Amino acid sequence: MASTPNRSTPPPFDPSVPGLAARHVAREAVATLLGPARGLALEDALAQAARGGRLEPGEAALARAIATASFRRLGFIQAALAARLRDGLPENRPHLLALLVTGAAQILDLAVADHAAVDLSVRLAKADPQLQHLAPLVNAVLRRIVRERDAIRAEETDPLAHNTPDWLARRWRAAYGEAAARAIAAAHLEGAAVDLTLARDPEIWAERLGGVHLDLGSVRLVEAREAVADLPGYAEGAWWVQDAAAALPVRLLAPEAGERVADLCAAPGGKTAQIAAAGAAVTAIDRSAARLERLGRNLERLGLTAEVVTTDALALPEDTPFDAVLLDAPCSATGTLRRHPDVAWTKSETDVFRLVGLQRRLLDKAARLTRPGGRLVYCTCSLEPEEGSGQIADFLNRHPDFERIAITPDRVAGHAELIDPSGDLRTLPSHLAGGTGRTGGLDGFFASLLRRKD
Repeated sequence: MASTPNRSTPPPFDPSVPGLAARHVAREAVATLLGPARGLALEDALAQAARGGRLEPGEAALARAIATASFRRLGFIQAALAARLRDGLPENRPHLLALLVTGAAQILDLAVADHAAVDLSVRLAKADPQLQHLAPLVNAVLRRIVRERDAIRAEETDPLAHNTPDWLARRWRAAYGEAAARAIAAAHLEGAAVDLTLARDPEIWAERLGGVHLDLGSVRLVEAREAVADLPGYAEGAWWVQDAAAALPVRLLAPEAGERVADLCAAPGGKTAQIAAAGAAVTAIDRSAARLERLGRNLERLGLTAEVVTTDALALPEDTPFDAVLLDAPCSATGTLRRHPDVAWTKSETDVFRLVGLQRRLLDKAARLTRPGGRLVYCTCSLEPEEGSGQIADFLNRHPDFERIAITPDRVAGHAELIDPSGDLRTLPSHLAGGTGRTGGLDGFFASLLRRKD
């Protein structure tokens, strides 16, 4: 006689259901970052969640879009959920919280069918032994989000208050003022376009790709509907992906053919490619072999060469100084929230203070690697003053043999707003004509151009 099914056993997770695998991976990645592993990057969390199962490219893109949308408006989404949960947010249950957050993010921010967002979230709850009994709650809350969507969206009026952690909002107000802090937070909600750096013929490629040739030198793809690897020019190595702000430090360094240039902390390699494309003999140094392997593949595709050294930059020999040194120092990455909104929620002020010491040691090392008369560019993709202007002020006090070369507007296509009062580069997410949507904005970058006196 056939046995009676055990009704307490949850139905198996069925990855063949369209969209379910993507939502499972997104939920797992968000749960990881909302739990103890807050220091992990979202891309790593997504890869970890997908391990053991292969996602088709479309499913992988959907998982990334859901997870990114969840963090882009995490503060506001959590507030909306808390108002509709009798006992408040289940902060001590990251998998339940992540399931509600990713479901609400789909409803409020993504062009997916409401029934798919709700039904597949409920399926995930039923497939989780720890959450099966809460499937009715997930269903009720998400259906209420659907019904009240317009009213919820109307409440999102202050990105700085709603979607920026308090520690960052406080810092940006102090560093840039109230108006600029609000503009930065608003720019984060717009996301970021795909920017390309080209070794030659940017106007021609802008036309071929349907992009815009920015006066800063990059080509911006306003609507990139295809995967990057499928776009014209990728296979033949005509360009590489690099935010327009991230391309500026090398343009300030201005490497010349025949010069010996060190690129410290070089991976993933966009700046190395710029230096090599200028004809300089570049040595790319990074401690991560895996990241340097990716750098090597990119250089091969681009038809460029570099000496690649896997080591800690602090351990480099100093017997043969370089004509120019670029230090893109490890940092809190708070300038990249348009692309990586998870950073705001997975980093803390403690991370900023911890990284400042490492940056100081690397900057002193970069100074010793720069020959007399040589140039040094220090840069970070951080909005935090301690990781930018504060580092340079301290450095110049420690190193009287170095001087700052003040950046003039002609070095940045006339954009005087990109230069701080000391003469260093300071880009903000709210900078660049257009300012809103995918046609404007820059990553937040700091760069200082220094010269070692003869």
